Amino acid sequence: MADNITYALGTDGFDTVWRSTGRDGLAVLATECVDLVILDVGLPDRDGFEICREIRRQTDVPVIFLTARADEIDRVVGLEIGADDYVVKPFSPRELVARVKAILRRGRDRSSAPSNAVVAFAVDRDRGAVFYHGERLDLTRYELKLLEILIKRPGRVYSRDELMQLAWDDPDASNERTVDSHIKSIRAKLREVHSQTDPIITHRGLGYSLLEDS
Repeated sequence: MADNITYALGTDGFDTVWRSTGRDGLAVLATECVDLVILDVGLPDRDGFEICREIRRQTDVPVIFLTARADEIDRVVGLEIGADDYVVKPFSPRELVARVKAILRRGRDRSSAPSNAVVAFAVDRDRGAVFYHGERLDLTRYELKLLEILIKRPGRVYSRDELMQLAWDDPDASNERTVDSHIKSIRAKLREVHSQTDPIITHRGLGYSLLEDS
């Protein structure tokens, strides 16, 4: 089914990323620019409704549910927790593509406006660089990854464990205090460029976030 959906979307010019578990899908949302999510309710690790709730705590990206549950109550629950559409199996991939296009058209005006949330930062992915107030930061590999994650979702609080899972190749090889050490180093480098503000917020007992108006 995933191959058929990917093929159908690809023939209409969409770039797709497929992940088989909810956890891996959430990791993509935390690090990549995603325009729409097609979410199966029956995932191997977590219920799709639960994943949708987690997505809604992070972003307002459109979500289309795929499910074998045709009961009205399931449709209502899916829509009430934040889904934009609900497609029951079996379905036509072409119909799904049409629904994707319709949702993206509805949200185009809203989503096309550039965000001012992180105007102090600029990320150049091709060069693997982050600029702060126009100056390129001299970052280590993990400092770069951590800062990119925070910039992607300003205001979103990431726990130390989440940051380790998203930024480290082998998160089990380090401990959570390693994140603190890297954040401290990032802060020092940001102060060297602009000493008046600290755009990284520490949430005691929770983790870190980027100031929304930074």
